[in-house]
Amino acid sequence: MRVLAFRHVPFEGLGLIEPALRSRGIPFDYADLYAAGAELPRVDDYAGLIFLGGPMSANDPLPYLKTEMRAMERAIGAGKPVLGVCLGAQLMARTLGAPVYRNIAPEIGWFDIRLTPAAASDPVFARLNSVEKVFHWHSDTFDLPAGAELLAHSERTGRQAFRYGPAVYGLQFHLEVTPRMIVSWYREAQACGEACGEGAPHPWTNRRRLNHIARQVFGQWCDLLAPRP
Repeated sequence: MRVLAFRHVPFEGLGLIEPALRSRGIPFDYADLYAAGAELPRVDDYAGLIFLGGPMSANDPLPYLKTEMRAMERAIGAGKPVLGVCLGAQLMARTLGAPVYRNIAPEIGWFDIRLTPAAASDPVFARLNSVEKVFHWHSDTFDLPAGAELLAHSERTGRQAFRYGPAVYGLQFHLEVTPRMIVSWYREAQACGEACGEGAPHPWTNRRRLNHIARQVFGQWCDLLAPRP
């Protein structure tokens, strides 16, 4: 049993998702379809798929994003667990027929999310507090796909997390970040001349709690791949 993670830039990897996989003995591979000459691995050989973030838009006419959406559609149709983070969640929304568009304002830094009543009985989100402070870095948002269950929202973003079917999850926020990742993202953004909202996000804010809820959320999602006895 293996998991395939779709990366969109070299500096946005699995982060805190990786320890959840390793603790359960689940190996993983990266698919870097943005790289010249990269080929799509055999999706049918994997127990689940993960789609990570990236600075591009889900609406950009990039051939590799279209390839990823077809792979995502195939995995969802086969009933496999799928996890989308930030750009990955936006690609998931598009794959499920919902539009992706510019948010009312960028959300970059540490902000609260509020869990919906549906999250209280969700197998992945059930043990979280009703309000959690998590890390964000996005300018786009999306409508809730038809048939999906809204699990979280924030002041600036109405759709922060959703579940489609029993094992398909889209997270607009970043539970996977480590301090090193946050510093790297900020440096990359500055090098590209990108504005960073209220300024450089502090990499250690709420670090202990984020580690805890990342273990919870990603661990429970991993258990959908092969439920424990």
